[in-house]
Amino acid sequence: MTGVIPPGPPVWLTYTMSRGRILIVDDEREVGLVLAAVLRREGYETATAITGEAAIREAESRPPSLIVLDVMLPDIDGFELLRRLRRRSEVPVIFLSGMDTEADRISGLRLGADDYIIKPFSPQELAARVAAVLHRTGPASEGTGETVRFGTAEADLGRRELRVAGHARDLTPKEFDLLACLIKVRGKALSRDEILEKVWGYEKGLDLSTRTVDQHVARLRRKLRGERHRIVTVSKNGYRIVLDERT
Repeated sequence: MTGVIPPGPPVWLTYTMSRGRILIVDDEREVGLVLAAVLRREGYETATAITGEAAIREAESRPPSLIVLDVMLPDIDGFELLRRLRRRSEVPVIFLSGMDTEADRISGLRLGADDYIIKPFSPQELAARVAAVLHRTGPASEGTGETVRFGTAEADLGRRELRVAGHARDLTPKEFDLLACLIKVRGKALSRDEILEKVWGYEKGLDLSTRTVDQHVARLRRKLRGERHRIVTVSKNGYRIVLDERT
C-alpha cells in the first residue's frame, strides 16, 4: 500500500446518524478500505470504487456528499473523471495525488476540485480536510438564517435560496456560495484571489490563470436577470454587490 500512512487496524463502527456520504475512488483497494474505515469512524457513510467508470455509476445511483478521488486510475484519470462529473454535478471533490507539482495542482483546481492532497498523507489529515470542505460547501456553511433583500431579489442564506421578483432561481452550490460571499462583505469589493480563497478554498499566492470567478459571476448575473447590474465589476479589484443605494 502506497501513499497513505495507516492509522492502525481498521475500526468498523456503525452510526445511527451520518455526517454525509463519501465516495472514495482509488485503484488500490487496500487504500480505499483504510480511508473508508477512518471516515466511518468520523461518522460518515462510505462507498468505494477502484475505476473511474465504477465511480461514475456509483455517483449516479447514489449521489455522494463528497468524492475523494485519486488522480491515477486504471481506465480514465482523475482529471477526466472530474470533467465528466462537472457536466452534471458540483459535488465537492478532493484529489489525492503522488504528483507534487504546481502544474498538476493548478490543473485539478481549474477543473473545479475543492482540495488537493499530496501523498503520502495521514488518513486523519484527510478526515480533517473532508470536514473542512463539507463545512465550506454544504448547506450549513452559511447557517445564519438571514434573509437579504436587494432590489427585487431576496437571498435566504440559511435555506440557500434565491428569488427574483418572487420567482425562485436555480443556482448551483458554487453560484450560491459566490452570491453569499459577496453579500456577507456588505458591498465591499473582493478581488478574484479573495473570492477564490473564500469560495473555492484556494491558497493565497497560488498563481491560478483561471476565469473561474468571471465565469461564475457571468452565470450568476444571468440568473439574477433584472438585478444582474447589482454585481458590479470593480476595475483592477474584482467584484462587489450593490445591496442598496449606499453601497
